[in-house]
Amino acid sequence: MKILAIIPARGGSKGIKKKNIKDFGGYPLIYWTIQAAKSSKYIHKTIISSDDPEIIKTAKKFGCEAPFIRDAKLAQDSSLAIDVTLDVINRVPGYDWIMLLQPTSPLRSEIDIDKAVETCIEFNSTSCVSISPVSEKPDWFFTLGNNQNIKSLLKNPRFVRRQELSDYYKLNGAIYLSNVETLKKYRSFVNHETVGYVMPKNRSIDIDDERDFDQALSYFRSIK
Repeated sequence: MKILAIIPARGGSKGIKKKNIKDFGGYPLIYWTIQAAKSSKYIHKTIISSDDPEIIKTAKKFGCEAPFIRDAKLAQDSSLAIDVTLDVINRVPGYDWIMLLQPTSPLRSEIDIDKAVETCIEFNSTSCVSISPVSEKPDWFFTLGNNQNIKSLLKNPRFVRRQELSDYYKLNGAIYLSNVETLKKYRSFVNHETVGYVMPKNRSIDIDDERDFDQALSYFRSIK
């Protein structure tokens, strides 16, 4: 498996100003993802895809390659991660596998990265994503109509004790791994063959706003 790791980090973040280079535990937020990728025993090369010169300069400082500047059309609020990923595949050919590592998951470690790869190998799958357990149960989720009628989210929900319901998981945004050909075919890291690598909830915080940032930093400080 020849794996290229991509760290997508555009400028102009709305929730937190300059989020990707904001100080987190003494280093820019993006540092922790770069270090995790560089410490992995499976990743061959780590690059950043960014439109922001300051982010690129910071990433280079910590040993991450920046072979190009991302086009502005792929650095909008509406830009999709899959389009950014496919753009990198076209610009940096020669890799069999792609791993997307968002800098907003600073608590993800090289151990998580390696275990995700090993999960893919163990189950002979073409893609793997990191997931984390959730306490909420979709059996108890409803949509609300205009006339205030509620409708169950699931087709056949079970209204039983929480302990009797199935375990549920969500994408935590930390690790996306796929064979290049599979990614091109489905234009998604998730398909019917995708396997999940389960990460603990406390390492699965995806920073979107200040509250997430403070929560992640609080846990980070508790383990350092």
